Amino acid sequence: MRWDPRHQACIPVLTIDGVPVRPGPADEGEPLRSSPENGDEPSRAGLAKVSVVQALRYADRIAAVYGRTPGETVAVLDWLLGVLYAAECCPETYGEWLAWVERREPLTEAADWLVRHEGVWDLFDAERPLGQNAALLKHLDAFGVGPAQLVIEQAGDYNQHFDHRHLHHPEPLPADAAWRAMLTQHAFGQGRRARIPAKEMGLPAPFTNLSTCRLGSRIRVLALGPTLGDTLRLNLAPWDGKPDALNLTWGDRSRRPFRRTGAHETRRPEGPADLHTVLGRSVALRAVAMADGEPGVDRVLVGPGETLAELPDVYRQDEVMVMRAGKPVTLKPQASRELWRESHALYAAVAERVKGNDLYGRLAMLRSDRPELWAVGLLADKGQPITWVDDRFPFVPGREAGLRQASEQGSAVAEYAAGALRAAATTACEHVYSGAGDRSAHVARFNGEPELWAGAGVEFHAMLDAVADGHPVADALSHFGTGIRTLATAALKARLDSLRPSGRELKAHTLATERLQVELDRPDAPNPLKETTP
Repeated sequence: MRWDPRHQACIPVLTIDGVPVRPGPADEGEPLRSSPENGDEPSRAGLAKVSVVQALRYADRIAAVYGRTPGETVAVLDWLLGVLYAAECCPETYGEWLAWVERREPLTEAADWLVRHEGVWDLFDAERPLGQNAALLKHLDAFGVGPAQLVIEQAGDYNQHFDHRHLHHPEPLPADAAWRAMLTQHAFGQGRRARIPAKEMGLPAPFTNLSTCRLGSRIRVLALGPTLGDTLRLNLAPWDGKPDALNLTWGDRSRRPFRRTGAHETRRPEGPADLHTVLGRSVALRAVAMADGEPGVDRVLVGPGETLAELPDVYRQDEVMVMRAGKPVTLKPQASRELWRESHALYAAVAERVKGNDLYGRLAMLRSDRPELWAVGLLADKGQPITWVDDRFPFVPGREAGLRQASEQGSAVAEYAAGALRAAATTACEHVYSGAGDRSAHVARFNGEPELWAGAGVEFHAMLDAVADGHPVADALSHFGTGIRTLATAALKARLDSLRPSGRELKAHTLATERLQVELDRPDAPNPLKETTP
């Protein structure tokens, strides 16, 4: 059984002008066409699956990769970027990059390179399986589990039940879904413990420690264009170094040995193709025929992969820094803060880094394009995935200063309103539960912060869109402040409506409502929140 992503339908996409036919050997030159049942005329735009060759050859007729999760989409896009670098289909200088973006340089050179490349492409090769470590194959029967372990959202901590599935759940996974899940593991895998005992590998040291992969603990930012081709070109950083190779299988380059050497052995990527396709896990997949006869995977084994050394700036061009305890640190997913509340850091990265070959410096120099900034991360607790977090932010060349001002002041407005709601809740608690214990729980009853944060994101994005469309920052902030004040007032009212309209509960209702209005109109309150601006 063979499966080759170059020619198999494996990348879900949103097409612009038609649904492609089932890919096959004619990938090399056949255009996208409608499905046979729709006749010869191209169908309207819709969802489809394309091969890797088709994705690159017709990248400007594809709106976007449409992965099952944000992380899967990022993993596929990163892998495609790796292919472009390996094929030397990339600009060498900033000037070339700008020309590539503005004239929409075709990516067909990489498609042609893929067709000619005689490397390791078979997902089920017995000796050199694509993306895997063949040394694990002989241990599949003894220590492998169901394909749920390959899917981050179902794998849990790689040993326990998660998402209503047992790790031995026998339902097979289609080959294309398994390939995308493997790419996602290589990029976002969390640091936990694998299942295979060291002694079975003939190793003196445990084989069980899984390191957090390259993107597993930080926010990845991509610039999105109107088509897949535009997105790839925007994120294709100039590279004038030696061409480097893809990581296609574990044995195609010197990698870490699985033996005790005192410290974890790390490796620095040899170039961008190496970086974007690093094998963050050792993986083994067992092939099975699905009910429809198509290839699938019914058993997997996941072990530790490569650990990267600290990366130089050239390999961290999308990284966003935020201040924590007075120190700049990499922006990471947080359960307590939505990504839009950190968007000022994104715009600061653009406004402050307008020179140099980093992502934000390049975007700031665009003359006409209006990309979106897409931030994606995997929120995890002690290595166990919880959920994907992602958000999109508008960007217009020349307006980065205004967007930064709006995002910084908008975040401050929302934070202040949240504090005012806490103060009002405290006032209500003091008059309803005078002298009662468990004060925090009683304050929480009247605290409308969750309702505020639930609606503030919509208002915030509307403000950013207004600034991006050319409206004055002051006007956009004023409109945003009015919306946040309305949200805060409604959130408190909803919390206080449970109080009886008499006695001390009526008094608590009145005083808490007055406290909120006083807090929102204090002299040190942000001007956009106030009913009347001096």
